[in-house]
Amino acid sequence: MKIGLFVGALPTGKTVTEQIADVVDAERRGFDMYGFAQTGETDVLTTIAMAGAETERIELLTGVIPTYTRHPNVLAQQAATVNQATNGRLTLGIGPSHKPGVERLGLQYDRPALHIREYVEILRALSTEGQVDYDGEYFKLASGIGLAEAAPYPIIIAALAPLMLRTAGAVADGTMTWMAGTTALRQHVVPRITKAASEAGRPAPRVVVGLPIAVADDATAARDTAGNLFQVYGNLENYRRVLDRGELDGPADVAVVGTENEVADQLAAYAAAGATDLGLIPYPVGDNPQASVDRTVDLLQSLVGTI
Repeated sequence: MKIGLFVGALPTGKTVTEQIADVVDAERRGFDMYGFAQTGETDVLTTIAMAGAETERIELLTGVIPTYTRHPNVLAQQAATVNQATNGRLTLGIGPSHKPGVERLGLQYDRPALHIREYVEILRALSTEGQVDYDGEYFKLASGIGLAEAAPYPIIIAALAPLMLRTAGAVADGTMTWMAGTTALRQHVVPRITKAASEAGRPAPRVVVGLPIAVADDATAARDTAGNLFQVYGNLENYRRVLDRGELDGPADVAVVGTENEVADQLAAYAAAGATDLGLIPYPVGDNPQASVDRTVDLLQSLVGTI
């Protein structure tokens, strides 16, 4: 199972240069991947392109880019450029985001599963064939990309609900979850997306599991901190549903916390539940935030290649 670091669920408070330095450090430490959520800080594909020039091996993910705010032709061209700039290390994670956030921008959040299916089909055509003539229910376009030696890249979808999971299995390379516990993965996410991929004749899908994580001696304090820091995610409909499927009250219950041995055991349980990749977001606990995060990252570094 791949282990990587992710940022974006919490504000980093860092400049572009500092974020790139974190990617460089993650590669030096041996992490398999580094992911960025498209939130309110940098444009993540631009940041990834810049980080790609400073690294050689580490996989670089978007987790995820909202689709309603970007036309698929625009994103396809940008992704092709970034994939080439990173020597083929881009994995493009996309998702419809959430109804309140999309409508706050003056856009319509309409038929998200259909929107995503057609969006991925357009991206796939443009990334593999360089052109598309598409006549769908949601999108109608004819376009092409002229970048020399452009290469395909994996596409994964932020899929949690049944219809979205079927869509991800049928047309994408996997899913990226957030706020999904082991029960939700084992009973809901993994079987649905795996069945859809098999029925579509596609390879076994990736299941990239995003989790908040903190190595701490006081697990109760670590859970309380997670409940405060990630509270908003328990109130968003898509995450609320997947928390309920895991019989979890909120983000505090899905956070991976405890001593080094306890955290290692919890991460192994995610592998057993069907996770193929872990995208982990260390968060600070206690009076020394940097020491807390460093302790967590040090443990994760030691676990790369062992789970």
